[in-house]
Amino acid sequence: MSIELKMPALSPTMEEGTLAKWLVKEGDAVKSGDLLAEIETDKATMEFEAIDDGVISQILVAEGTDGVKVGTVIAVIAAEGEDASSAKAAPAPAPAPAPAAAPAPAAKAEAAPTPAPAPAPAAAAPAASGDRIKASPLAKRIAAEKGIDLSTIKGSGPGGRIVKDDLEGAAAGVAAPAAAAAPATSASAPAAASAAAPAPAAAGPIPDFGIPHEDEKQSGMRKTIARRLTQSMQESPHIYLTVDIRLDALLKLRGELNASLESRGVKLSVNDMLIKALAVALERVPQCNVSFGGDVMRFYKRADISVAVSIPGGLITPIITDAGGKSMSKISTEMAELAAKAKEGKLQPSEYQGGTASISNMGMMGIKQFTAVINPPQGMIMAIGAGEKRPYVVDDALAIATVMSATGSFDHRAIDGADGALLMKTFKELVENPLGLVA
Repeated sequence: MSIELKMPALSPTMEEGTLAKWLVKEGDAVKSGDLLAEIETDKATMEFEAIDDGVISQILVAEGTDGVKVGTVIAVIAAEGEDASSAKAAPAPAPAPAPAAAPAPAAKAEAAPTPAPAPAPAAAAPAASGDRIKASPLAKRIAAEKGIDLSTIKGSGPGGRIVKDDLEGAAAGVAAPAAAAAPATSASAPAAASAAAPAPAAAGPIPDFGIPHEDEKQSGMRKTIARRLTQSMQESPHIYLTVDIRLDALLKLRGELNASLESRGVKLSVNDMLIKALAVALERVPQCNVSFGGDVMRFYKRADISVAVSIPGGLITPIITDAGGKSMSKISTEMAELAAKAKEGKLQPSEYQGGTASISNMGMMGIKQFTAVINPPQGMIMAIGAGEKRPYVVDDALAIATVMSATGSFDHRAIDGADGALLMKTFKELVENPLGLVA
């Protein structure tokens, strides 16, 4: 019996994905565990494995197709011993012909009859009743919501298929000609002009100023980053608190620990130690280890630290779970493994979804200080700047010390300024007296 391969849900929130690449072709024999395709979700590109043995008899969704709904049949496998040529997906039932639209009643003339409108351009002519418009389900839904005629849209997907990106800005393009065509007296002209002008949008088509350029299609990850960070800045009132932290004691301890860990192949980074410090600080100031949920506040029982990692095409935050309860050597080992998997696009959803707070370190790039955007639904994120030699007061005397600036961004709906300040004070004390991290 043939086996239908369906678009998998690679995360609890995934509703659709992009079939980025097929790793097999029709006629290939596959075994359980073989890699079949690469699927791009809103977080990462992940590999899709076969769970049965057989032969790929039919590929139904071409690689590069956007907006493939979870559960959509993407290929068919002929089981062992089955004729591959006969193992095909059941044809979808033909849609019933849509009833002809009733002609709209003519408006009653109040003065002179309105002249007949000029014929629409050929490009805007609706498709013949027998033609089938190729469009993704998401594109069809957006078109229905915005009143866009799909027959006027040129698709950029495989085989001319209309995808979501093709509809961006199309609503304004439909509304403007209609407003411009309506005759108006001098008294009504301002109102007509106002109706014709599209409302300002946060993002949309970029005007062409005649500058040489190259457009690159946004990945699902980049779109998700843009959406989530915009949501965070619009919905979460951010408050920023900065402290300067002396690093000399932590750097000395790091050197001593690395000397003892060398035989085990472990090398602590400053970031590994700061992850531990943030987790311990959150355990000591639990009122900052929270999420705002409207009618409820969620207080977490442990500190799971999301660590910002830059990868090609975006940013992802693998998680060190229960970082406060782990040794720094364990954090270092896990962080190295997670960062490598992140850069290869092989993180599992459980390895990057969740987290109770985040840390972002740009010190290795020489950034002295910055503010970071909270990763919702978390309540805070710690931004780490570069450690550098600065004039610093040590024991009431001016000296040279290695100092870094750390800035906490807090969701003020969930975390009061005084509580955020207490967390920053606790974090500073732990870094400046790092034996507390190994006790």
